[in-house]
Amino acid sequence: MIFRSQKFMNLMRELPCSNCGSEDGTVCAAHRNEGKGMGLKVSDALVIPLCYNCHMEFDQGKEMSRDGKRMLWDSLYIKTMSELIESKRLKF
Repeated sequence: MIFRSQKFMNLMRELPCSNCGSEDGTVCAAHRNEGKGMGLKVSDALVIPLCYNCHMEFDQGKEMSRDGKRMLWDSLYIKTMSELIESKRLKF
């Protein structure tokens, strides 16, 4: 069963873009672009907050290779989760 959480997705919208730091009102939860099928998203546990421009670059941009995008996404994911846990915004 794939993890889905509207509460977690809403939390991502409250954060600044993990790539550029923007807080322009376009930030949303951006799913990792790997391990999904047509029309299916990976687990909601694999999201980072991205603004519209950064999200579009990750999804459709040509500036980075696929491997470059995945490496950057991974580092932003680690940064985001670490900050959420250390700030106690995630409750365990």
